[in-house]
Amino acid sequence: MHTPDPRQLSIQDFAYDLPAERIAPEPLPDRDGSRLLVYRQGAIADHIFRELPEQLPPDALLVFNNTKVVRARLYLHKPTGGQIELFCLEPVAPSRAIEPAMQQTGACVWRCLVGNGKRWKTGAVQATFTTPDGQTAVLEAEREAAEEGSSLIRFRWQPAELPFAQVLAGAGRLPLPPYLNREANPTDDERYQTVYAAHDGAVAAPTAGLHFTERVLQALGARGIQSAQLTLHVGAGTFQPVKAAQMADHAMHSEPISATRQVLRQLIAHAPRPVIAVGTTSLRTLESLYWLGCRVVRGGNLSGVVQQWEPYEHATEVPMQAALQALLDELERRGDDALQASTQLLIAPGYRFRAMQGLITNFHQPESTLLLLIAALIGPGWRRVYDHALANNYRFLSYGDSSLLLP
Repeated sequence: MHTPDPRQLSIQDFAYDLPAERIAPEPLPDRDGSRLLVYRQGAIADHIFRELPEQLPPDALLVFNNTKVVRARLYLHKPTGGQIELFCLEPVAPSRAIEPAMQQTGACVWRCLVGNGKRWKTGAVQATFTTPDGQTAVLEAEREAAEEGSSLIRFRWQPAELPFAQVLAGAGRLPLPPYLNREANPTDDERYQTVYAAHDGAVAAPTAGLHFTERVLQALGARGIQSAQLTLHVGAGTFQPVKAAQMADHAMHSEPISATRQVLRQLIAHAPRPVIAVGTTSLRTLESLYWLGCRVVRGGNLSGVVQQWEPYEHATEVPMQAALQALLDELERRGDDALQASTQLLIAPGYRFRAMQGLITNFHQPESTLLLLIAALIGPGWRRVYDHALANNYRFLSYGDSSLLLP
């Protein structure tokens, strides 16, 4: 069978008609009341999400992304009263790592998107907010440098001992996906987070996890289905459209990932039983761990970024267990409890999965890298799945319904 080179793919081959009214504008009253399309070896069936435990292989390990969405959208004002909008994309100084950046006190520099930027040439803009303990606090921002499509923004705040995570919690607003075309409301503060969110750093939710409730998690445990958690801090690049005619010309965004020694031990011990990724972010993290392990096996450096085309350029094969064991051994040698890296991995038809046997995911935008990933997992059958979902009134995108894909 001919394996396609994903660099030669045309994104136009992954188009479908998504009517605006099929995009879910709000979450359903009950998280686990959403619908669940089950695709099992080519057969499609309709279920409700709370029936997920009965649909999974009884010996499965579910892998969750425990990132937490931060209130990354800030509205500050010039001395003249004009409003400037800042969208925090990634930390730059003093740390580029998300979790230390969230604990930074006093001042920091972030790369941001700037709204109304033409009205803000120089000088500081400010916002006043209330801290969790009721104090009045002030956030100040100055533009340090403009880059292509973004700016470097220096933030300072008082009281200076507040960590930046608390500054965002007090001064910021939740960054809903742009296609919802609305401001966040109090319902979103709860519902645009997973119930197991733990580590501040995402600017978009890992939306496959939004359907899980304590009831569903307990039902999974009662059936003996195990779970593991790792972290990928979802970046704004997840919404970045593919503008290139061929995928070779599309630059994949980079996102920080983290996995503890305990998770690596779980994954090693679970083989050869099935691993099911909860969401495309968990899937990309699992596959990225494999490629980082291959790097160590080959004598390379563990640190750095999994490049978007890296898997397509290595013919040599390393067994999954060997790759994960190499990662674990390297962390133990260093005395590190967790692996910290980044991934630009682009999964498209032609990719061969090593780390998981199934995926729980929402329905994605046409001509997106997420849809390429679905096509890589279930092949041309992705069209039947999406046609079925459209014909049967499934709700699409972040607040939409779910699917369980078992190829």
